[in-house]
Amino acid sequence: MSEPENMVIEMLRRLHADMQELRADMGDVKVRISAIEGMLGQQTIQLGALNGRMDRFDERLSRVERRLELTDA
Repeated sequence: MSEPENMVIEMLRRLHADMQELRADMGDVKVRISAIEGMLGQQTIQLGALNGRMDRFDERLSRVERRLELTDA
Protein backbone atom coordinates (compact mmCIF):
# COMPACT_ATOMS: atom_id res chain seq x y z
CA MET A 1 0.00 0.00 0.00
CA SER A 2 1.05 3.52 -0.55
CA GLU A 3 1.61 6.09 2.17
CA PRO A 4 -1.69 8.02 1.61
CA GLU A 5 -3.69 4.79 1.82
CA ASN A 6 -1.98 3.88 5.09
CA MET A 7 -2.77 7.32 6.46
CA VAL A 8 -6.43 6.97 5.54
CA ILE A 9 -6.66 3.53 7.10
CA GLU A 10 -4.98 4.80 10.27
CA MET A 11 -7.38 7.74 10.45
CA LEU A 12 -10.33 5.40 9.99
CA ARG A 13 -9.06 3.20 12.81
CA ARG A 14 -8.75 6.20 15.11
CA LEU A 15 -12.25 7.33 14.17
CA HIS A 16 -13.54 3.84 14.88
CA ALA A 17 -11.88 3.81 18.30
CA ASP A 18 -13.32 7.25 19.08
CA MET A 19 -16.79 6.05 18.03
CA GLN A 20 -16.49 3.07 20.37
CA GLU A 21 -15.64 5.40 23.26
CA LEU A 22 -18.58 7.64 22.41
CA ARG A 23 -20.94 4.66 22.35
CA ALA A 24 -19.76 3.56 25.78
CA ASP A 25 -20.12 7.09 27.13
CA MET A 26 -23.62 7.40 25.68
CA GLY A 27 -24.59 4.13 27.36
CA ASP A 28 -23.47 5.58 30.69
CA VAL A 29 -25.37 8.81 30.03
CA LYS A 30 -28.55 6.87 29.23
CA VAL A 31 -28.29 4.93 32.49
CA ARG A 32 -27.78 8.12 34.48
CA ILE A 33 -30.70 9.89 32.79
CA SER A 34 -32.95 6.91 33.52
CA ALA A 35 -31.94 7.06 37.18
CA ILE A 36 -32.69 10.79 37.30
CA GLU A 37 -36.10 10.23 35.70
CA GLY A 38 -36.85 7.52 38.26
CA MET A 39 -35.92 9.78 41.14
CA LEU A 40 -38.01 12.61 39.71
CA GLY A 41 -40.99 10.27 39.46
CA GLN A 42 -40.54 9.20 43.08
CA GLN A 43 -40.37 12.82 44.21
CA THR A 44 -43.58 13.59 42.34
CA ILE A 45 -45.33 10.69 44.09
CA GLN A 46 -44.01 11.82 47.48
CA LEU A 47 -45.15 15.38 46.82
CA GLY A 48 -48.63 14.10 46.03
CA ALA A 49 -48.69 12.14 49.28
CA LEU A 50 -47.57 15.21 51.24
CA ASN A 51 -50.27 17.32 49.61
CA GLY A 52 -52.84 14.74 50.68
CA ARG A 53 -51.59 14.86 54.26
CA MET A 54 -51.69 18.67 54.27
CA ASP A 55 -55.30 18.56 53.05
CA ARG A 56 -56.20 16.28 55.95
CA PHE A 57 -54.42 18.60 58.40
CA ASP A 58 -56.41 21.51 56.98
CA GLU A 59 -59.68 19.61 57.48
CA ARG A 60 -58.76 18.73 61.06
CA LEU A 61 -57.74 22.30 61.86
CA SER A 62 -61.01 23.61 60.45
CA ARG A 63 -62.91 21.14 62.62
CA VAL A 64 -60.97 22.23 65.74
CA GLU A 65 -61.63 25.90 64.97
CA ARG A 66 -65.36 25.23 64.56
CA ARG A 67 -65.54 23.30 67.84
CA LEU A 68 -63.71 26.05 69.72
CA GLU A 69 -65.81 28.67 67.94
CA LEU A 70 -62.71 30.42 66.63
CA THR A 71 -64.16 31.08 63.18
CA ASP A 72 -66.69 33.65 62.03
CA ALA A 73 -68.85 31.10 60.27
